[in-house]
Amino acid sequence: MKRPPIVCVVGTSDAGKTTFLEKLVRELKSRKLRVGTVKHHGHEFDIDKPGKDTWRHARAGADAVVISSPTKFALVRNV
Repeated sequence: MKRPPIVCVVGTSDAGKTTFLEKLVRELKSRKLRVGTVKHHGHEFDIDKPGKDTWRHARAGADAVVISSPTKFALVRNV
């Protein structure tokens, strides 16, 4: 299987990385390519709320938790 190219964009705050990536993603999608992005955040974060079901599943020991809705899903795994 052919491996897809991986592009990494790095720069200081307010350098225009996000604006560039928005344009790059739109261009690649216009060429009918599949595109995925990863946003690194330098600080800890949690997308589910303490006490809610997905939070409880993770705290119970689940290796991965998927949060889904009719329009989106997110996979949460500890690293």
